[in-house]
Amino acid sequence: MAQLAVHKVLKGSGIFQTIMRTSAVNLLVMILSTLTAIVTARMFGVVGKGEFSAVLFWPTFLAGVVGFGLPTSLIYNMKRTSGKGAEYVRAGFLFQIPVSVIVGVVSWNCMPLWLNNYSEAVIAMARWYTIALLPLLLAINLLVALAQSVDKFKVYNGVRLYVPLLNVAGLFVLWAAGNTRLDWAAAVFFATTTLVVIWSFVKLKDELRINWFRKPDTFFVKNLFGYGSKVFGVDMLGTLYSQFDKIIILSMLTAKELGLYTVVYALSRMFNVVQMAITNVIFPKVTGLSKEKIIETVGRAFRLSLILMTIIVIPSMFIGRYLMGILFGYQFLEASAALYLLSFECVLGGGSWILAASFNAMGRPGLVLVRQIIALAITIGLCFIFTPLYGLNGIALALLIGAFIRMLVTLTSMRIVFKVRMTEMLFNKNDFRYLLERLKMRSVIKGERNHANGT
Repeated sequence: MAQLAVHKVLKGSGIFQTIMRTSAVNLLVMILSTLTAIVTARMFGVVGKGEFSAVLFWPTFLAGVVGFGLPTSLIYNMKRTSGKGAEYVRAGFLFQIPVSVIVGVVSWNCMPLWLNNYSEAVIAMARWYTIALLPLLLAINLLVALAQSVDKFKVYNGVRLYVPLLNVAGLFVLWAAGNTRLDWAAAVFFATTTLVVIWSFVKLKDELRINWFRKPDTFFVKNLFGYGSKVFGVDMLGTLYSQFDKIIILSMLTAKELGLYTVVYALSRMFNVVQMAITNVIFPKVTGLSKEKIIETVGRAFRLSLILMTIIVIPSMFIGRYLMGILFGYQFLEASAALYLLSFECVLGGGSWILAASFNAMGRPGLVLVRQIIALAITIGLCFIFTPLYGLNGIALALLIGAFIRMLVTLTSMRIVFKVRMTEMLFNKNDFRYLLERLKMRSVIKGERNHANGT
């Protein structure tokens, strides 16, 4: 009986277990992203790092802009329409094919304008990399949404882990061979993404046994694109919010500043490990539950994550500057102030996305859209004011103010729409009791497991 209890809790599919496993994967992904930043910084230097970041930026950005809310809609509809997931999957994948072609043509023609401060070689590399990688990224977005929908979080976490893992391995091979060419590094990133897409299709083959050429059922198409149209604005604004800082650097600053910024930005995201795991897990887990249960679950996750990450971020910032000099090179230390600002922005922004899960789960994504519009408009305006005055620090400061506004608007919306008092969302003494009970349970389970193993 004890062994069965241990297996159920450790290997179960509950929210707590899934969040813990996803948090561990997030930590590994962050570590691998940091290793990638270190290797590319050492291989290419500050300017080369900025040029490589410019090449990598566009397919990721465009995939977020033209997703049309389909990944989120896929999760929502598959959770609400049991046994009919294949129809939604087919409609989503078939729609992305013409999208990839159209966006690829536009990207090819507009890339010289988008990267007018960069060399012809960098522009040519960005063109080929974008049109080749964009369809793969669109496919990955749908594949991870499908994995979340059917509770295959091992596949979901595998996709997110294997891409940066293989990227780092490939970069180390190039570095060891003395190859520091940007085009070879870009080829490594394309190859690893291709391999992971193939692996995902194999792992999800049962869910993808679909008659792809049968006439689409309009009922499912309407449901998929109906909800997708509601969350598309939220998803697009989320992409713009997370990427517009790099767009401003590309247009207003140089490759050197982009190289510095990508390093400190990657380091600051280390503080979003737990919150990102909660955001990714909690939406598919609470969708379909009662309003009270959704508010209770999301609220507890928000409060505990905010306290935990605040405790971690303050002491970590003081050692972060010294580690940055040792790991990346002392030429990157001039961006240390931006690192401090971005670290606090990361914690606040992560907390506000956890709260947004409650709106999406209850079919009210429009409220998140309003929040994003307000915060994005203010943040972009502040960027255009602060960037000429303070450079990278100005962008980081604008992002921090924008994250605070986003959280404030979210809490206010919950107060107005769901009649939840703001003080309840910010503090609940029962959270600590819940956390202690979970930790005590894990301690008991660990003892049972050791006993079962005879240790």
